[in-house]
Amino acid sequence: MRAMRTIHRLVTLAVALGLSTAKPVAQPGPDAAAMMARIEAPQVPDRQGLDALTLDQVMRRFRVPGVSVAVIKDFKIHWAKGYGVADVSTSRPVRTDTPFQAASISKPVTALAAMTLVQDGKLGLDDDANRHLKSWRVPEGALTRPQPVTPRSLMSHTSGADDGFGFPGYEPSAPRPTVVQILDGASPSNVGKVTFARPPYAAYKYSGGAVTLMQLLLTDLTGEDFAALTQSRVLGPLGMADSSFEQPPPEARAARLAHAHNGQGAHGNVPWHIYPEQAAAGLWTTPSDLARLVIEVQTAARGPKGQVLSQVSAREMTAPVGTGPYAVGFGVEQRGQGWYFGHGGSNWGFRCSLLAHVRKGYGVVVMTNGDAGGGVITEIEARVASAYGWDSLDKPLLR
Repeated sequence: MRAMRTIHRLVTLAVALGLSTAKPVAQPGPDAAAMMARIEAPQVPDRQGLDALTLDQVMRRFRVPGVSVAVIKDFKIHWAKGYGVADVSTSRPVRTDTPFQAASISKPVTALAAMTLVQDGKLGLDDDANRHLKSWRVPEGALTRPQPVTPRSLMSHTSGADDGFGFPGYEPSAPRPTVVQILDGASPSNVGKVTFARPPYAAYKYSGGAVTLMQLLLTDLTGEDFAALTQSRVLGPLGMADSSFEQPPPEARAARLAHAHNGQGAHGNVPWHIYPEQAAAGLWTTPSDLARLVIEVQTAARGPKGQVLSQVSAREMTAPVGTGPYAVGFGVEQRGQGWYFGHGGSNWGFRCSLLAHVRKGYGVVVMTNGDAGGGVITEIEARVASAYGWDSLDKPLLR
């Protein structure tokens, strides 16, 4: 119990320190500053729940050491800010350029890279995946005879892949498997084999294994290293300068990265886990960089095009494939009268979320470095939606 109280005091002190030194991306205008203050303060009216708490108090309640936020308005980043600490052992504050593990938000970023290959005529969303795979084969038989497994089905979790698991990652000193070993469930992989249990598009089942197979397809097709491929096709062109799929992260970047923390806000025995399943879980990034990707999708979907995406590609990424809630990469859902695309992420010691309106040019990205970060994310998303009047005909109090 004494140890628990010590951890809680450490997290409380660290959060307070981080709040006092956090820096926005740029000096915000009066509108953005007012919105930040409104979201950070107790909520009015008080609808019970966590409304009576400041954002600082919400972080303490969930024992989350660090949070980073970027808010999108009118197809632009309206403001971004870091809260708390990147590492409780050093009290290093979260900055807006502090990279966090994106976990499963890696999946739609991978999908965007794949869409650029589709636009170049090098890949078809409805191609037989085995046409492009060289290092591994989707089993052929009765399940795939009428309809083969395709990139579209792999990236929308409708391929029939039946693994159903996430990825625990590997300690930095542990042996790491190749992508083929992961798909085969062979040592030193720490997950089971990827199998196919139903015909493509018969049903939806979330599958990290399917997206890992897509990683192999992209590298087999192009002959490029996956991190280099995504850098040249997505991260570089969109100005995502604080993002990388390199696993493990280069030593030169390590001092800037957020560290993982458990549900009590305590540091683990290692700063983070390594993910050779790069496409499914391996991206390091910031909310501001992910906001740039969101804006690219929103802008291209509105038309006529974005910086790298065509309007057709953006719409493929924001319209469900016909089975389940996923488009190519993003999940799609209705909230109130609005339709949103997004994705969550959960790696060892990290939780994050991306949520954006399909039409209206607004959204929010929240990244945390604690296993209990989901509660903080839910509260921030609700406060942003309320403050900005999402899907409301009434004007928000602050414009």
